[in-house]
Order: sequence, then structure tokens, then C-alpha cells
Amino acid sequence: MSPTQRALDPDQVRRFVAASLGPAPRVTGCGPLAGGGFAAVWWVHLDDGRQVVLKVGPFPHVPLLRYELDMIGAEARYLRLVAARVPAVPVPPLLHHGRDPELGDWLLTGLLPGRTLWDLSQEGADTDGVRAELGGALAALHRVTGERYGYEGDRASGDTWRDAYTAMVGDLLADAADWRVPLPLPAERIAELVRRHADVLDAVRRPALLHFDGWAGNILATAGPDGRLRFTGLVDGERYLWGDPLMDLISPLLYRRVEDEPDDPLVRAYRAAAPFPWDAGVRRRLGLYRLYLYLLMTVEQPSRGITASDAPARAARLAELLGRELSDLDS
Repeated sequence: MSPTQRALDPDQVRRFVAASLGPAPRVTGCGPLAGGGFAAVWWVHLDDGRQVVLKVGPFPHVPLLRYELDMIGAEARYLRLVAARVPAVPVPPLLHHGRDPELGDWLLTGLLPGRTLWDLSQEGADTDGVRAELGGALAALHRVTGERYGYEGDRASGDTWRDAYTAMVGDLLADAADWRVPLPLPAERIAELVRRHADVLDAVRRPALLHFDGWAGNILATAGPDGRLRFTGLVDGERYLWGDPLMDLISPLLYRRVEDEPDDPLVRAYRAAAPFPWDAGVRRRLGLYRLYLYLLMTVEQPSRGITASDAPARAARLAELLGRELSDLDS
């Protein structure tokens, strides 16, 4: 279990629900939901028939990465924003965002129907239609424009996308130093490579709303009357930021290269709604965004309690992928 995830029990869940909704309704059943690594997440059934999700953030004393500050509050802002600006994109309805000196920071949301695309794909289901729907949903999110680039609050941001991106990478490199995370190259060399190629980021002139965590485990789908899967939800929006729409194509094609798969259903649907060229600048931007994601996944391992001895395959894969992106930039 990740050190950032609190250990909950049914009595504690009842306290959070009461703090959110009052003494009624009552909890009739609850249990943990698997898949996440940051917060504790439980499904909850209420005696008024509602099914809800409780998401509880880490205790205040738990060390976090710099971009993780106020992540529960960030998700609350994201859910309100999407509900108000892009209601056609299905996200969990926010019922309550609570902060309490004793209970900490938490969310109570509605429970969306469906199962994760990850589980469905492992069973051999045809997920192409859902991925195409997700491509259209991402394009809709990206039409929302922010006031600054990067993260909100006291986290990395900037007046330009180049400034925000380099600040985001700088924070991860500082986290790597704090947690003594070994990297394929010295931090100064990584920062220099990013600066060398950061001019391509100046092509981004509008801070678009990005989910940035659209991997298959955060996509929900359910079968319609015809038996075909339908997209029913995009969850875990706590990592949202403002920037280049292309950055949102990285997580849905995790461990793959977007530019190598132009006929992927998600990519094809996205480009139909929001066309972009496959030119050298776009390819270099995609490489920078993969670099950021693999750097993040590498740096977060100690804070999640993941060691190379516990998960050697994951550590080796991330080292290879991060090394490849750095090598491509270097060449």
C-alpha cells in the first residue's frame, strides 16, 4: 500500500459521509476500490439508494511530490469546471469537498457506471469504439481555456507554455534529488536537454484544459443494448493542468509513441475533431511530454513505496523508456 494512501475502515467511512451529507442518509455498505496509488478510494452505498465514491487524501504530514500539493482540492476544482463548461464529458458529479483538521481532505462524488477500460481490455473486449469516444471527449475538454499555463495554486506554472513546462520538469528533478531517485542522466544534463528543445513549445499559444491521466484504468465503459461498449466516464482528474492539448495523448497510449500509431482509434478520432500535423515540431513536443510522464513515474516510486527490488520489471521499463526519450533529445 502506498504511504500516501490512508487505511480506512467502515466506521471512518461513515464519519466522512456524515461530515459530507449530514446524519442522513446512512451507509448500508462500503468497500475499497482498487487501481489508484495516491488517495484512499472506497465505494459507498447509502440507504436512500445512492451509490457514491469517497476519496480521502493523505495525512498532512505525509511527504508529497511538489506537483501533488492540494491534489484533492485540485480534483474538486476540475470536477466543477468540467460540469460547468463541458457537461457532455462524463465525470463524477461532485457532492462534497471537505477539509477538516481531524479528518483531513476528502471528496464525495457520485459513482459512474461501467468498468475500467484496463479490465475490459484484459478480458479481450473490443475497446476501439470507447477509445474513439475518448478522443472526442478529450478534444471537447481542450476547448476550455485557462488563464495561465501549468498547474494551479503554489505549483509549477508560467505565463508561457515553455516557462510552465520547464518549471514542471525542474520540480520533478528537485523531487528526484530530495528522494535520491537515480536517473539515467544527471539532473543538470536533463534540464539542459529540455532547455535546448523548449523552443518548440512556443507553438502553443493557448492554455487548454488537460486531464493528463487518461490511461485505461481511468476510463469507464459499459455495454449498451446492442452489446457494444460505450464510454461512460473519465475519472481521477486530480492531475489536471493547463497547456498543450497534445500532452493529453500521452497517457492514453501509455508506453507507446503517438506518432507511430496515427490509426489508433483515439488518435484518429481526436485528429478528426482537432486536426494537427505530423511535422517535426509536433513530434518533438510529443517526445518532451513522454519525457515528463516517464520522469514523473520514475520519481514518484519512493513516495509510493515502490522499490526496484519490489517491482524490478516496472523500474527497468521506466528506465528504458526515459533513457530512450533522453537519447532522442540528445541526438
